[in-house]
Amino acid sequence: MRHKITNNQYISKNCFVCGVDNAFGLKSHFYETENNELIAIFHPRNEHQSYPNVIHGGISATILDEVIGRAIMMTTDSNTFGVTIELKVHYKKPVPLDSELKAIGRITNDRGRIFEGTGELYLPNGDVAVEAEGKYMKRRLDQITDSDFADNEWFVPKGDLPEEISI
Repeated sequence: MRHKITNNQYISKNCFVCGVDNAFGLKSHFYETENNELIAIFHPRNEHQSYPNVIHGGISATILDEVIGRAIMMTTDSNTFGVTIELKVHYKKPVPLDSELKAIGRITNDRGRIFEGTGELYLPNGDVAVEAEGKYMKRRLDQITDSDFADNEWFVPKGDLPEEISI
């Protein structure tokens, strides 16, 4: 499955999911597709392990929570987040360490302040390992943190934007 990429999303310095300076973080990057889906790409390491060579289920839930909650930025702006109200996760297969993994999230229902979405975490071979559905509240960045964060820790990632991503 090929996804044409239209934009990438901001990342930060210290976030567990996208923070470039977080030594234990996932260091994920996020790409918007022409089909209004958001793709996260990350490389889990030993710090994210549960059973030998398998990432912890909480890490799978975390990346899906983030990719669904961030999907709202595609219809609003880079300063509007989804704050989790409810997240339901379905684990189907173990997720390996030390490989490039991809998750896809999308908005399924937008009712103003509240929105819902779904997402999947894919194995390197394209199989779905974990699925999630969630409910979120829209919050602007200035409702969550101070202006120092937006000015000093919220930025466009370095590097070229890929034309497409295959899953």
